[in-house]
Amino acid sequence: MKPYQKKLLIVIILLLVILAIRLTGVHKYLTFENLQKQKDVLQNYVDGNYLLAVIMFVLIYAVSVAFSIPGATILTLTGGLVFGTILGAIYVNVGATAGAIGVFIFARYLLGAKLQEKYAEKLAKFNKEIETNGYSYLLTLRFIPLFPFWMINLFAGLTKIPLRTYAWTTAFGILPGSLVYTYTGNQLNTINSVKDIFSWNILLAFILLGLLALFPTILNHIKKRKKS
Repeated sequence: MKPYQKKLLIVIILLLVILAIRLTGVHKYLTFENLQKQKDVLQNYVDGNYLLAVIMFVLIYAVSVAFSIPGATILTLTGGLVFGTILGAIYVNVGATAGAIGVFIFARYLLGAKLQEKYAEKLAKFNKEIETNGYSYLLTLRFIPLFPFWMINLFAGLTKIPLRTYAWTTAFGILPGSLVYTYTGNQLNTINSVKDIFSWNILLAFILLGLLALFPTILNHIKKRKKS
């Protein structure tokens, strides 16, 4: 089987899996209302099967990210509800980062390598910028929860940013948001809907974090302009 045929087969299998998941309607159960109704059942299960529950939670989270299944917010709230704020955030991050790495590797294998090879000359300046400041851009995108998670995963795979850099910026960058959601999940009775989670103050704090992560890059560009 030729390389392009293998890639086409992988894409077809992936699309079939996503279609199957959507047709089963699994994501429809990941709602705030269902979480409130089932919170006692979930907590009792975790109390009696902690290790298995952790493994299942991380795997489910990774799969939901890898296949872009709606409901990550509800899963994160669930992590806070049954595991607590800190441990919940850790398990969420492990699952989310694993799923994001899967998407990253898929995008790089499927399109990234070929794209970089075909447009090497045109992308030279862009690749140089990514090599120098890629970590800063990724942290900014992760800190500010306004950019679609799946889109960042795919786009990053098309660049030449190292997997190691992508992994640590993802894990570190989503941590503040994970903590907010798991804390809220741990205090589930205090909110009436998902919309109650983010206030403008919290969103502003994330934006400031994103700008702080971008500051070294801005400073470097200012220095280069002064020299030139």
